[in-house]
Amino acid sequence: MRIVTDKTPSVDVSKILTAQEIAGIHEYMHHYPQSRAASLDALKLVQKRNGWVDDAQVNAIANILQVPVTDIEGVATFFNRIYRSPVGRHVILICDSIACYLTGYEALAAELKNQLGIEYGQTTSDGRFTLLPICCLGNCDKGPAVLIDEDTYGPVQPDEVAQLLELYA
Repeated sequence: MRIVTDKTPSVDVSKILTAQEIAGIHEYMHHYPQSRAASLDALKLVQKRNGWVDDAQVNAIANILQVPVTDIEGVATFFNRIYRSPVGRHVILICDSIACYLTGYEALAAELKNQLGIEYGQTTSDGRFTLLPICCLGNCDKGPAVLIDEDTYGPVQPDEVAQLLELYA
């Protein structure tokens, strides 16, 4: 499948995206009055395969949606759960909002960094975990809170970190 528009460079999307991804993006497009509105859904769909979205995939999505690449890039960089570089098999997001800060964020963050042997934005050498801060998880009554993949935990105490990490072996 080759889609050419005056807004994006021509790419052969079938060499970049799977047939299921292409079909899924087309399905999302039918849910909205403008194809541009399917941008986030398309990015999330493509990210499921490798855990992140590369430049070629962004270009392919733009071609399918027939919007400028900069529009897709803008959506991808605005949403903090769309990853534009490789991440570990499991992404750990630790809430650093004021509610979590007041309930022990600093000690929890220190313990996570210590046990993983990494800093924010890094991935463990075995590719198992990437650690990132996030401004709010919406779990303010259970702080400090952590999101691992799609699982929210809280309150999490530093002495519970090892046990929590083992759930994602």
